[in-house]
Amino acid sequence: MDGTKDPAADDWGFFGPRVFGESQSLSDTAARALSRVGVVDVGSNSVRLVVFDGAARSPAYFYNEKIMCALGAGLSETGRLNPEGRMRALAALRRFAALARGMSIPPLTAVATAAVREAIDGPEFCEEVLHETGVVLHVITGEEEARLSAQGVLLGWPGSYGLVCDVGGSSMELADLADGKVGRRVTSPLGPLKLKEIKGGQKALTAHIAKVIADLHDEMEHETGMRLFLVGGSWRAIARIDMERRDYPLTVLHEYRMTAENVSLTREYIGTADLAALKSKCAISEDRMVLVPIAVQVLDELVRVFEPKDIAVSSYGIREGMLYEQMPPALRERDPLIEACRFAEAKDARLPGFGNVLYDFVLPLFPNADWQRRRIIRAACLLHDVSWRAHPDYRAEVCFDNATRANLGGLKHVERVFLGMALLHRYSSRRESSRYEKLFSFLTEEETREAEVLGRAMRLGAMLWLGAHDAPGSFKWKPQKKQLQLILQGRARPLFGEVAQARLNNLATAMGATATVTIVD
Repeated sequence: MDGTKDPAADDWGFFGPRVFGESQSLSDTAARALSRVGVVDVGSNSVRLVVFDGAARSPAYFYNEKIMCALGAGLSETGRLNPEGRMRALAALRRFAALARGMSIPPLTAVATAAVREAIDGPEFCEEVLHETGVVLHVITGEEEARLSAQGVLLGWPGSYGLVCDVGGSSMELADLADGKVGRRVTSPLGPLKLKEIKGGQKALTAHIAKVIADLHDEMEHETGMRLFLVGGSWRAIARIDMERRDYPLTVLHEYRMTAENVSLTREYIGTADLAALKSKCAISEDRMVLVPIAVQVLDELVRVFEPKDIAVSSYGIREGMLYEQMPPALRERDPLIEACRFAEAKDARLPGFGNVLYDFVLPLFPNADWQRRRIIRAACLLHDVSWRAHPDYRAEVCFDNATRANLGGLKHVERVFLGMALLHRYSSRRESSRYEKLFSFLTEEETREAEVLGRAMRLGAMLWLGAHDAPGSFKWKPQKKQLQLILQGRARPLFGEVAQARLNNLATAMGATATVTIVD
């Protein structure tokens, strides 16, 4: 394939029809599963292989490996790829091609960005890669890179709006998002690897960054007050350092939020820190850490000029955007969180399908829940039984860890903790002396009570299985009178014994209510 061709112009995009298949029917369970596919991103600083698997709308990382190669180092001076980086990148691609064969996955799909597209010897490198590994490198333009990164954000945040900023080693791209669609997009030479080569010291570097960002602002014609989505390894490293500075207890980078003040303070923190000690604390590679002081200067200026209302870190970018490219419209509209939970239930629960029954069972206890809270309640019900194989003494902790640490899109950090606490109470009536107490502080007193009520309600509902699609009864909740009534179907009578009664009483206590049971035949 011609490396200059835009793969998106092809009917099937980068991958071909195998990824989602030709079926558009999402009622078919198989349509929700993703055929395992491998993607390689040959960047100016790193070369990464990701193998996706799992739920079609919320793909999981079956395999994920990154090798720092610095292909773009010295490019501004020589016009050619870094010779050492080129050898390292070729070795990485040989390894990735061998891994793909070992996993029996289809041929790897690979894209190359700024360094390869700008280098005089870029086409020669692509030919060498093809000859040595059989991997075709699709060299994409800066605007195409911006579009794919923005689509990666949409994979995690359907319907997003704001500005996507993707930083690589040799370039930085911006793309507008509005109503879940990608708009204006531009590219710039603000990659930290390239900025290292600016002559004239700090003063010249500062002036160059300010000039380019001012030009970007004029070109994007962007209003202030939007959300800024950060994509790229240097941004994630800065976010991880911001977590360290703030002693933030949930070190999940996706959906981590920062403010302009956070960015400014973290720039100062990096400027005075022992970088060797900091990279060790934050598990950042030495090659990445060298670029962080420059990258944070770019970010600080970007935030100062564009004045976003908030800043969200995205772990999804080009690779995920390539998958999103092929999704049928009906699949794109689905909630990535719910789809991931449905996939987990189908794969791991003892009675797949009961999660929807349980959701209908517990929902009357939350009459004031808005759509955002209802989706978290549904997610909890779908996940309520996926950890049953864990040792009984540790199930509650496993559930909490799975919810708060899992690679899930469409989930804010506070929602992760709410979901984790609800699932913890699905298996345990206690949370005191927990090692998770610092995370519990994410929730208000009312949110903590709601999570406990949800967990206790699921704990009761799990005792009343009649079948995957057979409801055991329903709740009637009168908040003003603090009266909770369990209306139990006659066929469920044998399931309601002493333990179930105790669990109903515990639920009522958590709600500050009195409970009664009515059995209808």
